Amino acid sequence: MLSFSLHPSPPKPSFLSPLHHAPLSPPSTLPLNHDRHRHSHRHRQYGHRRRLQIKSLDAAQPYDYESKISDHLQKLSKLKIAIIGFGNFGQFLAKTLVRQGHTVLAHSRSDYTAAADSLGVSFFSDPHDLCEQHPDVVLVCTSIISTKQALLALPLQRLKRSTLFVDVLSVKEFPKTLFLRTLPADFDIVCAHPMFGPESGKHGWSGLPFVYDRVRIGSDESRVSRCERFLDIFEREGCRMVEMSCAEHDLYAAGSQFITHTVGRVLEKLGLDSTPINTKGYESLLNLVENTAGDSFDLYYGLFMYNKNAMEQLERLDLAFESLRKQLFGNLHEILRKQLFGNVEKVHVLPENSVGTKHSQNGAALAMVSETMRSQDAVQLYDHKAQFSIHFNQRSTLKIAIVGFGNFGQFLAETLVRQGHRVLAYSRSNYTEVAQKLGVSFFSNADDLCEEHPEVVLLCTSIISTEQILSSLPVQRLKRSTLFVDVLSVKEFPRNLFIQNLPLEFDVLCTHPMFGPESGKNGWKGLPFVYDKVRVGSDESRVSRCDRFLDIFAREGCRMVEMSCAEHDRHAAGSQFITHTMGRILEKLEVESTPINTKGYETLLNLVENTAGDSFDLYYGLFMYNKNAMEQLEKLDLAFESLKKQLFGQLHGIIRKQLFENSENFRVSQDRPMLPNLHKNGAALASPSETLKVQKN
Repeated sequence: MLSFSLHPSPPKPSFLSPLHHAPLSPPSTLPLNHDRHRHSHRHRQYGHRRRLQIKSLDAAQPYDYESKISDHLQKLSKLKIAIIGFGNFGQFLAKTLVRQGHTVLAHSRSDYTAAADSLGVSFFSDPHDLCEQHPDVVLVCTSIISTKQALLALPLQRLKRSTLFVDVLSVKEFPKTLFLRTLPADFDIVCAHPMFGPESGKHGWSGLPFVYDRVRIGSDESRVSRCERFLDIFEREGCRMVEMSCAEHDLYAAGSQFITHTVGRVLEKLGLDSTPINTKGYESLLNLVENTAGDSFDLYYGLFMYNKNAMEQLERLDLAFESLRKQLFGNLHEILRKQLFGNVEKVHVLPENSVGTKHSQNGAALAMVSETMRSQDAVQLYDHKAQFSIHFNQRSTLKIAIVGFGNFGQFLAETLVRQGHRVLAYSRSNYTEVAQKLGVSFFSNADDLCEEHPEVVLLCTSIISTEQILSSLPVQRLKRSTLFVDVLSVKEFPRNLFIQNLPLEFDVLCTHPMFGPESGKNGWKGLPFVYDKVRVGSDESRVSRCDRFLDIFAREGCRMVEMSCAEHDRHAAGSQFITHTMGRILEKLEVESTPINTKGYETLLNLVENTAGDSFDLYYGLFMYNKNAMEQLEKLDLAFESLKKQLFGQLHGIIRKQLFENSENFRVSQDRPMLPNLHKNGAALASPSETLKVQKN
């Protein structure tokens, strides 16, 4: 108990009861001169200062108003929140609610008592008991499909009037309509969507979007405050708060969330596995599968069934996939047609020139003219040790000729020049100015390039044009034993091409830097570089030259992976080709950023950005020149068809169930009419069972 008194400090001990205040004036029984004497004594001892003091009569310590007021305000800011549906997502939200100090109650059809106890949540198996606790907020965390049933099962009459109802479903127009139709008019409604879950939000909610719509909030200050306090739960965790209408949310979500889950589920059906040569794009697809595979099919089906925009997006995705397949097969048809008509021309040309032909392993006809020219210029065996061993040992840098000086050739040239290598370049297009800026010597004539005697010829052409360009190079002007290297995205094709076209004295190294100007713009550290030493002479100088070339990429921090060309193509068909295929499908779908992007959707947008910059020739090469690609395309097609059948099969099952239920209800209503049948004389007809009883009796 506190008392206020006007006494100078320090006060004299008081022996008054704590139920009474010390008098502020002297008792009337004391003589006047006694009072003056006492006042004069205090005036002499303490001067003229008189101050108001706070004395605690029943506590030794002074009263801490600030902490008491703070505690009171904190209690006022806390909410009693009832979670309806205490599965994975309900428990996921409960952890944060409890940590922030809110009182959390829970109800679910399944018994989650143990899980609730571990989280500090009170679990109620009976919804009546839960509602009688009078929660401030009822948070509906059920699946989309079971929301209506769960809401209708709640004894709303046991709740306080004006209780705030909040849903966290992935669709918004459906729960908004359901709440408005089901809840009394004096209940408040907020439709919300935390656009993350236990997987994507396991490292915190900072920056993740939280979408909400204040559908119906009373004007009373306490109701407005309660709504703000609930929204503050997510704002305090760092969520990006996005207020938008339910209709607007569903429009954006169909183009982002539904597409993300669809792609994730198609890839899950494809059974993608990690490979030793994962690209960044493929890693992002694997993460997408991991983030979506944990969600139940009911969630995905709800996104499809309860968002009126989802069907349109599914149809657009189907059309985009079909368009890409037509583009691939159309290009294939055009090449076959050219070959057929080209062979007809060659039939007339070859006899006139009397040039014999041979067939390579992949079926391509190679003229023997170039081989004859090479054999004439390379009659003598080359003495590698005598001429090159000392020369190579004295130098650590290389003279590298880049054939094909487009985007990728220029991208590699920057690093080669920076490391001190001398770089030459040749291309059918004129890149003189670009080469000068990079410190590269550009040659428009292939003979001039070869006469410079580069140690390494690095082919950076497109897959489709590689055979033509290789056959056009005047390799007889190169030094014998020159090292040929390719950087194509397929490996068996250039390997066979090199072996069939290059003299035996030439070394062959097949490589694949599994990155490009976009994915490698911030450095190559950790990015995979695959290589196969197809044919490297045993001479020390040739071994050293090959190792020095590989060291270019090792010095940049690449993850060096040595594997056979056949093994590479098998892994690449399941990773790189699928990655590019999904990127091009989404590009045709014209996916765009939205105000409510999820992490998964950001992954898809980045995938499109990384693959859209590549030419169609590159993608077509991945398909045409990798014998495993067709199988992957067929598997992708089957996976997409399987997902569509699963969606429409579930839809058919629900409609069928509804039809049979309606039929059963109709039959029951006919067996048990609302009004009794009447005889002509007005007497009620007995029911069939009653008539049977009368007959038996």
